[in-house]
Amino acid sequence: MAQAWRCAGLRWAADGPVLRWVGGRGSALTRGKRVAFAVAEGGVRTCVGARGHACPAQAAVPGRSTGARCEECARLDRAHSVAADTIADDPRPYRVYLAWFGPGLVKVGITAYARGDARLLEQGAVCFSWLGHGPLMAARRTEELLRAALRVPDRIPYARKRAVRAGLPESEAERLSEIAELHARAVGLGGWPESLTPEPFRGVDHAGVFGVAGTGPGPAAVAEVAELVAGGAVGGELVAAAGPDLHLATERGVVVLDTRLMTGWELVPAGGAPCAVPVRDFKGAAGVQDGLF
Repeated sequence: MAQAWRCAGLRWAADGPVLRWVGGRGSALTRGKRVAFAVAEGGVRTCVGARGHACPAQAAVPGRSTGARCEECARLDRAHSVAADTIADDPRPYRVYLAWFGPGLVKVGITAYARGDARLLEQGAVCFSWLGHGPLMAARRTEELLRAALRVPDRIPYARKRAVRAGLPESEAERLSEIAELHARAVGLGGWPESLTPEPFRGVDHAGVFGVAGTGPGPAAVAEVAELVAGGAVGGELVAAAGPDLHLATERGVVVLDTRLMTGWELVPAGGAPCAVPVRDFKGAAGVQDGLF
């Protein structure tokens, strides 16, 4: 019987994305690598718990959930979350950033200073620039200032990010132009908190890291995995990766797999199995293993 693995999510390391497995191991994901796995027959997706603790009820969760948490564990997880705005007294310094995901898709956000650009890689930001740094509440007020004065959102659904990746401008200058203009407008606003230190525009482009511009990704994605199901399989060559998304070249074309759909399932090796899970088409388009693949 094949060894089963439980995915603990995707993290971006200095040299690229790594799929982590419960137990501490990881699988580095380099472009050109074959990614192939199946969901165990008769398997049930179970809650991954909260804040490093297992779900006491081992509750079943829907296949389409990207959080893979039951209602109670989701509540506990967000109860101590800066992203959910439930912590106001975090003493760490924070940075405010502008992130660009494609034409017309720009957001403002904050991240702990010590994390560097890890948060931007995790979100799939194709380009970004810092706006300033300071205490948490000053960063929050600056974020709200941009939302109110410039109507810049602080959240963009992943579905919209995926939809624009196939049409990214070829040149870095074009990709950076939108946030460069917005940065200039932002620093010209009045009402910035005095405790927030502004930062000059320094555009960072992740297109090459992700493989989503130029000749890197090959054909545009035609579909995305809607959910994993018991007995289903996914297999393809990795041609690009952005945020939690893997772009896999399969027998039906390039299909995007959101790795958050993998958590909570028991997964087994699939070898050369075809992609056999529910997908949504995009409109207009041996021995002891150290890892699952």
